[in-house]
Amino acid sequence: MKVNKISRDDLDWKIAYRPDRCTLCGKCVAACPFKSIEVGVEKRRKVISDHFTPEPKIEFKTIPVIRQKVNEYEFCSGCGICERVCPNEAINPERNSDSRLGAKYRATVADPYKRGGRANLSTGERTLDKIRVGRISQMTDPSLDALRHTFDMLAPFGRVLPAGEMPFDIQNGKLVMNDAPPKVNWIYPIVIGDMSIGALSWRMWEAMAIATAYLNEECGIPIRMCSGEGGVPVRLLKSKYLKYTILQIASGHFGWNRIINAMPYMQELPAGVLIKIGQGAKPGDGGLLQAKKVAPHISEIRGVPKADLLSPPNHQGLYSIEESVQKMFLSFNAAFKFQVPVSIKVAASSTSVSVYNNLLRDPYNIVGGFFMDGINGGTGAANEISLDHTGHPIVSKLRDCYNAAVHQGKQGQIPLWAGGGLGQNWNLAADAFKMMALGANGVFTGKLMLQLAGCVGNDKGKCNACNTGLCPVGICTQNPALVKRLDIDKAAEHIVNYFISTDYELKKMLAPIGNSSLPVGRSDCLIYEDKAVADRLNIQYSC
Repeated sequence: MKVNKISRDDLDWKIAYRPDRCTLCGKCVAACPFKSIEVGVEKRRKVISDHFTPEPKIEFKTIPVIRQKVNEYEFCSGCGICERVCPNEAINPERNSDSRLGAKYRATVADPYKRGGRANLSTGERTLDKIRVGRISQMTDPSLDALRHTFDMLAPFGRVLPAGEMPFDIQNGKLVMNDAPPKVNWIYPIVIGDMSIGALSWRMWEAMAIATAYLNEECGIPIRMCSGEGGVPVRLLKSKYLKYTILQIASGHFGWNRIINAMPYMQELPAGVLIKIGQGAKPGDGGLLQAKKVAPHISEIRGVPKADLLSPPNHQGLYSIEESVQKMFLSFNAAFKFQVPVSIKVAASSTSVSVYNNLLRDPYNIVGGFFMDGINGGTGAANEISLDHTGHPIVSKLRDCYNAAVHQGKQGQIPLWAGGGLGQNWNLAADAFKMMALGANGVFTGKLMLQLAGCVGNDKGKCNACNTGLCPVGICTQNPALVKRLDIDKAAEHIVNYFISTDYELKKMLAPIGNSSLPVGRSDCLIYEDKAVADRLNIQYSC
């Protein structure tokens, strides 16, 4: 025995196998994308007596069994696919509370441990879950009827000028426009967050695009979807549905040559451009798409070979907020002839307010939005140490930015969009309402879409193998055999149904406080049962 070798008790998950129920159909072995189980044989010893008086005999039998592999590369992730496909409930993963995989993996491969999903350390109750809506309109200020009342459910994406700065003049009793105002698109206050076609399978990405188009065309809910780093398929760039897509450019600039080349052929302008400086799951760490997920169509879209694709931590050549405004915002506005709002996305951090304060002083009036992503957001691939130990919760940083804008008298001029773990408790409407009451003009969510489509992972270490290219349900993989497991139509249907439900639930939150429009800054309707948190967020303390 070598005590330094990894053992079954070191793994995060142990396979519980019941040979008496197993028919050796092989479905579990065939379905496991991680190859963490295999067919083996075991020698069994049995003592029998076939005489009318005890005459013990020993029999040895070699029987086939399903057994767990034990190494640093093919370990069980706890996804539970073996349990799903087993017809006799003969196998399932069980969490191992004595796991030492984190130490064993690093000590063996001399490489940081990488994974997808969310941070697994802080899985307790969130601040958002403890905030309550404590102000209800009653006799003196009647509440509304959520079913019969008309609600204005639109949020601005683009620079909003105050009345005194609008380029209008009165000549001969008529209102005359002296200059074109900044472009503003009014959209639904929930955006499907940026997830790239490299991180997701093409079937998952297409399911989200179908759901977005259906919600706009058939349901009248003007949802927008963000493309993420890495470009988009040319057929979408040339289609009429591009108007529902926000195109992201991150520090890697992947795929943007194809977007530029497609501009002359665009039937519609995109919904906006989002310049990503950072994201909540790995702030200051850049993007990561591992080589195992760089399929031929990803190489073609991004114009790169099959290799690990690392986005730099920052946009090269931009070393100040002023430069970013002058070079990036101005150039992308000019590229689309100032008809597409351009916004910026940053990771929530102690410096977020400084960035937002400077953008509020934008002399060109071209900053179309400030997207801020908190630590509880998900990712398709990151170093675990970044996921668990870097970043900032979104709630307090959102509140700080909103209060800073109020202090300058410029709230609402550069719309605040916030995300990072929204919908984590499966109720996106409640999270969105509370974030807007704290100052957000709108919110964005990404990982929830994957869970609606069939993701089997959770925030307590189950699966979290998005980075491996071996997603067991075909969502975060480019493996053709695994991608086929995802039903595009069902995934799109579930996303559509969830947003229809969320739209109704959001109205059910607006009606009791007497709001027929979004409750941006309505912190007076929120209460909290912890005085320190209530004081920090400047909302009512209750007990």
